[in-house]
Amino acid sequence: MDARSVPNILLLCTDQQRWDTLGCYGNAQAHTPALDAFAAEGAVFEQCYVQNPICSPSRASLFTGLYARNHGLWANGVALPDHRRMFTRVLANAGYDCGMIGKQHLSPCEGRQIENRFDDGFRVFEWAHDPIHRSPQNAYHRWLRDKHPSLYDGLIPREGDPRGAEAGNKAKGATPANTVSANAHFSHWVAERAIAFIGDVERDDGQPFFLIANFFDPHHPFGAPEEFRALIDGDAIPPPIREEGELDRKPDVQRAYSKKSYGGHAPGFAEYTPEEIREIRASYYAMVALVDHEVGRVLSALEERGLSENTLVVFTSDHGEMLGDHDILLKGPMMYDACTRVPLLARWPGRIPAGLRVPNIVQWIDLPATFLDVAGASGADLGQGDSLMSLVRGETDWRNWALCEYRDSGHQADPAVHTTMLRQDQYKLVIWHGIPATARETDGELYDLAADPGELNNLYHSPAHRDLRESLKDQLLNVLDATEDRSQPRVSNW
Repeated sequence: MDARSVPNILLLCTDQQRWDTLGCYGNAQAHTPALDAFAAEGAVFEQCYVQNPICSPSRASLFTGLYARNHGLWANGVALPDHRRMFTRVLANAGYDCGMIGKQHLSPCEGRQIENRFDDGFRVFEWAHDPIHRSPQNAYHRWLRDKHPSLYDGLIPREGDPRGAEAGNKAKGATPANTVSANAHFSHWVAERAIAFIGDVERDDGQPFFLIANFFDPHHPFGAPEEFRALIDGDAIPPPIREEGELDRKPDVQRAYSKKSYGGHAPGFAEYTPEEIREIRASYYAMVALVDHEVGRVLSALEERGLSENTLVVFTSDHGEMLGDHDILLKGPMMYDACTRVPLLARWPGRIPAGLRVPNIVQWIDLPATFLDVAGASGADLGQGDSLMSLVRGETDWRNWALCEYRDSGHQADPAVHTTMLRQDQYKLVIWHGIPATARETDGELYDLAADPGELNNLYHSPAHRDLRESLKDQLLNVLDATEDRSQPRVSNW
């Protein structure tokens, strides 16, 4: 295959990054010069929604192009079914040299478990679930022992540590792995390995590549190397979006998540002082600044090798982070934009106009469709998304809604928590499911995002908005029908 006929594809993916943490999305306190310059050279998709606000189900939607209820990986700790086809296999079949660096999370990883390999098409697979995960497969640990042996023992929880793989989830503040010197940091390792893959001499001459580089930042626990924390003025960052007594007007599970995060498994917003919340937010911005720096290094490597002009580069994240909004931290069944809306930037010189702003509602399942489209790969119909290139070309026939589903997808709750979100035009409907899905009471949320972008005023029980609520419920039923997996071919009438 001639690399000049199709682009290289570089997917830069963070973990748990809100859509509104970049300067190009209007955040004046974000320190993101590299990503802001990158955005100015391509497109900013202003309203991108993931299909689940939790890592594994969301990432399964990315790799399969399917909605969360269709691909089978409905929660963390569940494996992607073996029969599911990944878009990276289709790219590999089309002649792409495929690589994966960092976190993938398509199978259970708690404890010392390794990440299962599926028929993924990756020639290079340098896996590391996170900086402290003790799996023998953790490639970051091998690199750290080789490059920074004196640091390794102080960063990784020892065998038998009662916190184990949950050390990061249960930490109320930064762990040593968060604040280690930048040149030994997990995000630096991801960038180093991405740069090495871009210049890999083992690749056939003229062969295009696909690389997904998965940063763990800005996932909690919250902390960053000192030089990046110094870039952020914590006092200048706006406080969380919240109102006193707000959660009294919201489904009761949210009050529980305010007290304890992760369904009771991690410290909650209520356990922090206002000063600690301010520091969490500043540290989160510092983690984003670190990612920005490392992304800048990867983009420079592309430029130095003369590959920028023929490489589609996409920057995004698997879901967001509450960050104290609505008196909640981390993530879970909440469907606020803080959790479900992510950054999405794309650059492809000559094909994506510089400075393009795309206001349409798009979804994460549109990414694999886009990659297969630009690659001209056979099997480009994989999944349920649509190529974003049609929006880039100015075509107007595009859906006006997004679907996000949570099926007790995070730490398990008792009774289970199931939520479904429909974002359509300016409105957002969230159903908190009851019997028979779960023993909980049915409840809901309804927001007019044009009038209430902070999602403070729940209209679900408002008599004045009854007709709107029922209309959106009807539309949700139509969307659920339209998004059923009917990919099995019908070969005859009977």
